Amino acid sequence: MAIDTLAELRQVYRPPAARASLKVLDHLDVHCRKFIALSPFYVISSARADGRADASPRGDPPRFLAHVLDDKTLLLPDRPGNRQVDTLMNLIERPYVGLVFFVPGLTETLRVNGRAEMSTEAELLLPLAIKGKLPICVLKVTVEEAFLHCAKALVRARLWEPDAQVERSCFPTYGRVLADQIAGADAGEIDAGEEESARTELY
Repeated sequence: MAIDTLAELRQVYRPPAARASLKVLDHLDVHCRKFIALSPFYVISSARADGRADASPRGDPPRFLAHVLDDKTLLLPDRPGNRQVDTLMNLIERPYVGLVFFVPGLTETLRVNGRAEMSTEAELLLPLAIKGKLPICVLKVTVEEAFLHCAKALVRARLWEPDAQVERSCFPTYGRVLADQIAGADAGEIDAGEEESARTELY
């Protein structure tokens, strides 16, 4: 059956355990701070004014991925990318984000939700500089919810287990995919350009 109402949804899913709501904090405690300090990767979700959603990956060395300014404020650098700025355009229309932080080897994840604003203020960019290079801008997230997410998803995925890793040859290169999707695109040229960009333009 189609599920269109909250009542129908609760016919399918039993009520959550009491601790599911009790664990949701309105700030970053010592455990959240530690998790963020260990994390080299997160996914950020945002949405346009019309409700259409988007999710984007972000990666950096631990401690440069994000900077905890205080218990309610998280700074996230925006580094050079494809300049499509989907997330940033969404935040102009609807300034809220959902974040999921990952730590290699840990099966729990950390979820943080809050209101985001963009800034190019030097004092906010400086803590996130790498090799003397500042982020283009910083997202200043006011934390509204923060909580540790249980391990089930990553356990099911076996994400960190060595024998679950996929050989690179199992999937076409980025250039090959784009050449199949974009008329006239050259796979070798794209791959060479991406390799050079990853070597010289990360920051």
